[in-house]
Amino acid sequence: MKRIAVVLLSMFFVLNAQSQVKDPVSWDYKAVKKGPGIFEIVITANVPQPWHMYSQGTPKGGPIPTKVSFNKNPLVVPQGTMKETGNMEKINDKVFGIKVFYFNGKVVYSQVVRVKASVPTNLTGIVSYMVCDDQQCLPPTKKTFDLRLQ
Repeated sequence: MKRIAVVLLSMFFVLNAQSQVKDPVSWDYKAVKKGPGIFEIVITANVPQPWHMYSQGTPKGGPIPTKVSFNKNPLVVPQGTMKETGNMEKINDKVFGIKVFYFNGKVVYSQVVRVKASVPTNLTGIVSYMVCDDQQCLPPTKKTFDLRLQ
C-alpha cells in the first residue's frame, strides 16, 4: 500500500511540474527622458539558448511575430515606428514553408514618444510573442507593462 501511495504522489508531482507553462524570456521596461516631453521607451527581452523569439517583421503564414502595443493615452503620441535591435537570424523554415526572422540573446525594442502636456502620466501596453527551440514552440505569451513618464 505504501508503494502505491509513493507512486501516486510521485506521478502527481511530475504531472504538476509538466503542466506549468514555462516562459524562458525575461523582460525589462524603462522610459528614458530625451528632452522636454520626449521619452524613449526601451523594452529589452533576454532570450536564453536554445530558445528564439520571432521578429516583428516575420511574414504572414509563419510563426507569431513579436508585437508591442501601447494602450491609448491621449497625452502620449508615438514618434516614428517601433525599432528592434539584436542579432537577427533569417532562415527558410521547412515547418512553415517561408523565410522567418528570429532573435536569440538580447533584443531591444525602442519607440520615441512625445508627451503633449507637462504633467506626469503613464504609458501602458502589452508585448505579445512566441518562443521556440529546435524541439518545440511554447504557446503565445503576453506581458503587460506600465511606465511612468515624468
